[in-house]
Amino acid sequence: MSNARLAVLISLAMIAFAGNSLLCRVALKHTGIDAASFTAIRLISGAAMLWLIARMNRSTHSGRGNWLSAFALFAYAAGFSFAYISLPAATGALLLFGAVQATMIGYGIWAGERLAGPQLAGLVLALGGLVSLLLPGLSAPPLLGSLLMLSAGVAWGIYSLRGKGAGDPIRVTAGNFLRAVPAAAMLSLVTHGGAALDSAGFLCAVSSGALASGIGYAIWYTVLPALKATNAATVQLSVPVIAALGGIFFLGESVTLRLLLASIAILGGIALVILEKKAQLPAQTSN
Repeated sequence: MSNARLAVLISLAMIAFAGNSLLCRVALKHTGIDAASFTAIRLISGAAMLWLIARMNRSTHSGRGNWLSAFALFAYAAGFSFAYISLPAATGALLLFGAVQATMIGYGIWAGERLAGPQLAGLVLALGGLVSLLLPGLSAPPLLGSLLMLSAGVAWGIYSLRGKGAGDPIRVTAGNFLRAVPAAAMLSLVTHGGAALDSAGFLCAVSSGALASGIGYAIWYTVLPALKATNAATVQLSVPVIAALGGIFFLGESVTLRLLLASIAILGGIALVILEKKAQLPAQTSN
């Protein structure tokens, strides 16, 4: 794969991931769809698109997904949708990304991975950024929405950790999306009293599932073998930034000083952890 094609595909994948935040926020703020219906339609359309892509690829690798990963996927998708009832796109994307990375870094520490001094400093900086963003104040994001998005990030971090080496990633993801649909349908039944749907909201949910999620993941899994793990983690730092820019230009959202400083702390801290890990790799390999 040429460097130019790789760069284009990576850019498309990151835009797709950020697009999930924008589509969900638009749907829940400007259309008549409710969060539970958005979640169900997103998962159904994502499962359909991923199944179609898997059929077209005809990979020799197997992969079906499993119920535990599907539940983690559902927990992420539901928390994500309900959080965006109140959160701006930029704040939601930042909280999600921070929680995902904190979960995966925390698991690495629990599993015995040792962090160097700069990595510890980066982790403290990132966690400090998350705390500062959530501290009470006039510009603080809504607490319930923030907690829901942090929970969604933890769920996605668990889902990502469980998915390592599970087989063909597109088939596995398609299977997990499909297995998550019954839980989403149950959620819709439980919240039936607040159910609402219109054509614009339906289109946003389908676009989030089929395009931003289904095709987005397919593109990402295509380029992932060409990237080192540290490079893959680094490029994902762009997702909250893209979401913030999209929120400003397309949704008319404003960026507060609190959000700007928290973004610098969270993204800068995570970048420090990732890049320091990359710098350690040659020394670890030579042992």
